[in-house]
Amino acid sequence: MNLNIVLYQPEIPQNTGNIARTCVLTNSTLHLIKPLGFSLDEKHLKRAGLDYWKDLKLEIYESYEEFMEINKDKRMFLASTHAKEIYSDVKFKQGDFIMFGRESCGVPDNVHNDIQGIRTPMLETSTRSLNLSNTVAIVAYEALRQIGFPGMK
Repeated sequence: MNLNIVLYQPEIPQNTGNIARTCVLTNSTLHLIKPLGFSLDEKHLKRAGLDYWKDLKLEIYESYEEFMEINKDKRMFLASTHAKEIYSDVKFKQGDFIMFGRESCGVPDNVHNDIQGIRTPMLETSTRSLNLSNTVAIVAYEALRQIGFPGMK
């Protein structure tokens, strides 16, 4: 396993499906923190993930507290528009956890306080941020590049 991609209360099934596909093709585990804004059997979620679902390493948590209790000793980063450090300045390691917030509003303050923040640079505009699945791919591939793309051709 290369990375751990964590989605905090994801809302859009197509984003989660796309991210699941990225996780399968990068040998990364997908962690979902409930509540989810969709059912895991929704056709949009399955369609976005295509036939990759059977190969996905998936962990599901009932709450943020449960996720933190189980993974409290792991190295974690939080992708956030509020963070100061740029994602490419972090020295990633194999097995790192990278969390991404809800599409509509990110994560609450307590999560910002618990986990080191990283950000993807973008223009300051009236729009909030890049698409979630695009941001996951950008950050994950930088982390994979840094660790030498283990097991990838």
